[in-house]
Amino acid sequence: MTSTANPIRVLLVDDEPAIRRALRTPLSEMGFHTTEASRGEEALHLVQTQTFDVVLLDVNMPGMGGMKTLTRLRAVAPRLPILMLTVVDGEEEKVEALESGADDYITKPFSIRECAARMRSAVRRAQAPERNEDAPLSIGEIQVVPTRRVVNKSGLPIHLTRKEYDILYYLMTHAGRAVTYGKLLTSVWGPDYRQEVDYLRTFVRQLRKKIEDDPSAPKYLLTDAYVGYRFAELPAGSDISLSEEHRMGSA
Repeated sequence: MTSTANPIRVLLVDDEPAIRRALRTPLSEMGFHTTEASRGEEALHLVQTQTFDVVLLDVNMPGMGGMKTLTRLRAVAPRLPILMLTVVDGEEEKVEALESGADDYITKPFSIRECAARMRSAVRRAQAPERNEDAPLSIGEIQVVPTRRVVNKSGLPIHLTRKEYDILYYLMTHAGRAVTYGKLLTSVWGPDYRQEVDYLRTFVRQLRKKIEDDPSAPKYLLTDAYVGYRFAELPAGSDISLSEEHRMGSA
């Protein structure tokens, strides 16, 4: 059913007409209003002259290219959610996109429902009122109380080390977003640890043992393969069904 109430305004930037065509009708039926661009230069002009809620941007395009377009868009619209369309084996592109300011990425081929869900999530985060950093933060059964550095699960305290807490807090305050290994290491340990991915994996394995019902099939602390980690975005008390992409138990 087509929704007419406050449609989400999407700028779809892809040089492949088939991709734009495949997205146009189903997104419209899901309540999105889509404007299309085939080049980065065109996208930059549209963002400067029109209002959009989210941009879906292909990484591999002729002309300005996806990464340069991302950088230019981020300069003129710092808070505009931008999601990158990447290829399956483009791990380096995904990391570069996230660290250059992309809010998320979607891997081709993708389902329209996943694409729509990711865009809605990015728009919701961008439009949410600024959170009080001292206020308790709850996602599902997990609650963090920043003023006391306390973590509870279903109301019961969980003992975390200082670094485990820092990892958990950073990921929860960025819930729903893919956080690269480098960004997480830099935020928790500092820039000198940016390459210490195995070090981070050890901490994440220990953290999963403490917060997950089944650490081998995590529902909160998810792995984005070859990229980093993502804390699941959940309403309090909800259950979730994970895609195979995020059902990886190993860190």
